[in-house]
Amino acid sequence: MKYLRSLPVLLVLFLFVFSIEAQNAPEGYIEAQNYKVEVLNTYPHDPNAFTQGLIWHDGHLYESTGLRGESTLREVDLTTGDVIQSIPVSRPQEELDAGELDYFAEGLELVNNQLIQLTWQQNTAFVYDLDTFERVGEFNYENEGWGLCYDGKYLYHSDSTQYLAVREPDTFNLIARVLVTINGQPVNADRLNELECVGDSIYANWWQSDAILEIDKYTGNIKSVIDASNLLTDEMKLEIPGATLNEADNTVNVPSNAVLNGIAYNPESDTFYITGKQWPRLFEVRFVPSDG
Repeated sequence: MKYLRSLPVLLVLFLFVFSIEAQNAPEGYIEAQNYKVEVLNTYPHDPNAFTQGLIWHDGHLYESTGLRGESTLREVDLTTGDVIQSIPVSRPQEELDAGELDYFAEGLELVNNQLIQLTWQQNTAFVYDLDTFERVGEFNYENEGWGLCYDGKYLYHSDSTQYLAVREPDTFNLIARVLVTINGQPVNADRLNELECVGDSIYANWWQSDAILEIDKYTGNIKSVIDASNLLTDEMKLEIPGATLNEADNTVNVPSNAVLNGIAYNPESDTFYITGKQWPRLFEVRFVPSDG
């Protein structure tokens, strides 16, 4: 989400994992465990897609992409990366002419054959028919729109704070707010990003890093931190728009926005699909304990 501001991605991940290992969880809190990704398959992904939300449903991927003036809702073929259908997510021209900021699409979720798509700072979620992508409604909410997932009963919404907002799926009304903690300490704000609900857990991209967090949806305790770094080879990185090769040391520099983002779960295979903003690949993975 948004734009990378300060520390390099790998340093952010190192500091986050180091903070886990450097403190003991107080009584009543789960001590977070370290995991890594095991790559099972690699698929093409549109490098022009600024991925904000990702869903797997009935053999299809659905994706929300961001940036003002470039936001979309799309259905994507997993194996080829081809876009099956897509619609722009934008204000009417008369509103843009009047000076309104265009929409910046964010998290995406499926509820009762309808897709719900957040926007970043416009406090609006759009509702679409799954099959036709016809817009059939909208919801309003406070704070920002980042990630969204549905556990079959409630929606969970990351909103730029240290909390996950719990919402009614039919009305988007706020029910509760769950504070997210790591070994008993609240996480930083502006970091909980794309979400995926799986059983009693919520998986969250940790913005500006290659870490994915597994959060207990009832307590907010982080149960595990998953290291998803080093997925892209240098050859893959060069396919990212704006990437450059430093010939002096043969390293690849990628735009700061091209970070890990997007988690979808396939219950049939018990695997996850993960990608990043403007990444040229999507990975099918399992999360496994780190060595040692």
